[in-house]
Amino acid sequence: MKVSEIFYSLQGEGRQTGLPTVFVRATSCNLRCTYCDTTYAYTDGKAMTPDEIIRELEQYPCRTCCVTGGEPLLQPDIGIVVSTLVLNGYHVCIETNGSLPITAFVQDEAVMVSLDIKCPSSQMEQRMRFENLAVLRDCDQVKFVIGDQRDYDYAKDILLRYRPRGSIFFQPVWGTDATKLAGWILSDGLFVRLGIQLQKHLWGTARKK
Repeated sequence: MKVSEIFYSLQGEGRQTGLPTVFVRATSCNLRCTYCDTTYAYTDGKAMTPDEIIRELEQYPCRTCCVTGGEPLLQPDIGIVVSTLVLNGYHVCIETNGSLPITAFVQDEAVMVSLDIKCPSSQMEQRMRFENLAVLRDCDQVKFVIGDQRDYDYAKDILLRYRPRGSIFFQPVWGTDATKLAGWILSDGLFVRLGIQLQKHLWGTARKK
């Protein structure tokens, strides 16, 4: 697996917000979202075997691991990496951008899938595989990054059309007015959670070293 970085922090997004987590960020992504905050992971990185990844993770006092990107499902050995993490006692969250099939990763109770669905402001909404929504479990989560009311209406329509299982998060694009998004959710009474990027509130937008 080609790894952009491995670091220990608090999970900033989704149902595990605030939980100490070791992050394994894969190199490479097949999408180019307009608001992407990890463009440095598009290229470079270091080739690591599953055992090398485990050895690096073991230096941290943590058994929760988030495999993110980039887009980790582009890695040809991602299945082996995730299986090795589980066999070594890690609870794994795998974050994926919604454009690739997730069926292989919804079989293990120790693995939570965090599925993005891109909205129009990302300019990547045409790349989504909506069939992924049908295989989600209650333990999984779906994230919509919302930049404006068009994005909000788009996300709301996807929820009504596909009714996915799992926790649903509406997360404002960083730098936009989160109170507007909160108001729309309250007005419509949507059964979704307003997501915040906790890590940016704590440490800002600079890349974590």
